[in-house]
Amino acid sequence: MDTNLHNIYLFKALDAYPYELEETIEALNYALSYEPTNAKALCLLAKIHSEQLGDYEIAKSLYAEALANNMEMASIYPDYLYALLANEDYEEALKLIDFALKVKGTDKGVIYTIQGQIYEALFTYKKALKSFKMSKKYAFNNGYISFLKAEKDRIKDKMPKKKKSKNKNKKNKKKKKK
Repeated sequence: MDTNLHNIYLFKALDAYPYELEETIEALNYALSYEPTNAKALCLLAKIHSEQLGDYEIAKSLYAEALANNMEMASIYPDYLYALLANEDYEEALKLIDFALKVKGTDKGVIYTIQGQIYEALFTYKKALKSFKMSKKYAFNNGYISFLKAEKDRIKDKMPKKKKSKNKNKKNKKKKKK
């Protein structure tokens, strides 16, 4: 019976998020009172702290607790990684990505996209482009592929332009005169 009540409240919370935050929190509190270690409920609570409140430290703690309770729940990883990215915890995020890519069922396209965004934040543009290229391999719809093209174009615009050396131009002019 407790599991049924827990699920009912969890579904109410999921249904209300993100449009009815008060209703979401109320239902989530009930769900967690029935099952305090439920990874899905903890993940939603972490998402609220991250996306709505901007409290990334609490969100990180809740995501870590959710993972400790269910490491195979693939839907945790993208949200957790976005929280780490927003909090500028890049090294921690890159370590989590290495693990997330091994978990069966994770959206590898999204994971590689987040990896590319982390490399962009670290100004390692070549690695970012490689991540977006890998992400494209796991993209299964045209909208996402268009999004990835825009991401790659943005990165390419940020990359330092190669300047032609003046010495080569002068040598070419001298050769032409002879």
